[in-house]
Amino acid sequence: MPGNIKVNQPPPKPPVDFKLSPENETIKNISNVVVVMSGKGGVGKSTVSANLAVELSQRGFQVGLVDADMHGPDIPQMLGLVDDKPVMDENKKIVPVRYSNNLKVISIEYFLPSRDTPVIWRGALKHKMIEQFIKDIAWGALDFLIFDLPPGTGDEPLSIIQIIPKITGFVVVGTPQEVAMLDVKKAINFAKQLNAPIIGLIENMSGFVCPYCGKTTYIFKSGTGEKISKEFGINFLGSIPMESTVVEDGDDGTPMVVSHPESNSSKNFRSIVDGILAFPGVVKKQG
Repeated sequence: MPGNIKVNQPPPKPPVDFKLSPENETIKNISNVVVVMSGKGGVGKSTVSANLAVELSQRGFQVGLVDADMHGPDIPQMLGLVDDKPVMDENKKIVPVRYSNNLKVISIEYFLPSRDTPVIWRGALKHKMIEQFIKDIAWGALDFLIFDLPPGTGDEPLSIIQIIPKITGFVVVGTPQEVAMLDVKKAINFAKQLNAPIIGLIENMSGFVCPYCGKTTYIFKSGTGEKISKEFGINFLGSIPMESTVVEDGDDGTPMVVSHPESNSSKNFRSIVDGILAFPGVVKKQG
């Protein structure tokens, strides 16, 4: 197993004082850090993270994608990278798996004995893992480092804020139901209480698009995400409809922005990326 990453060992003492300095070689070479989070599970956050990363990479940006969901790492499956493995370079840094020339990926799944091995960790070890995913990975120069987080407002987002000196912003993902948006509010307030920038809100599963007639049926509700965005004074980045190809693409390991670029979802993803790039805190060096 590359590096000193070990699975299911007793957690170490929490590294509460650890923080990368702005002069750290890894941080110095990363222009933007974008954190994708949600208040609850099952809202399609990993689908959003994977497609945002691929769309940015297709525009010429150098992108790194961190699958920081330790207990449910889905990114390798969604990008068709389950059979790949990281390797060690001459500086004893872990070389992330490449999806393309412009997109590199790392996930806890690559360090597990098998794909169905559970990760049984407390918070301190998750913190250490996120630390290693930043400073022990040979990311090189990146325009964007994207974190796909597990649901909730606990260890992982707290660790990222603690470790990284300057986060470009959070992208919050939710679905239109009022119950789901209650958890979205918690995620927004989490970022606000920690003085972390919020790039905007994405409403996923916003209406079902019939694959036969193309008509959109709003199974849940519509407009809830935009309403919440106005309430909290944050950007509404856009909505993504439910399409049957989304599930198929995720299972097949091909992001929809690649396999179905003319779908409603892909068009909306491109608009969402436009909104992210327009966020005042985003540094654009390429693309």
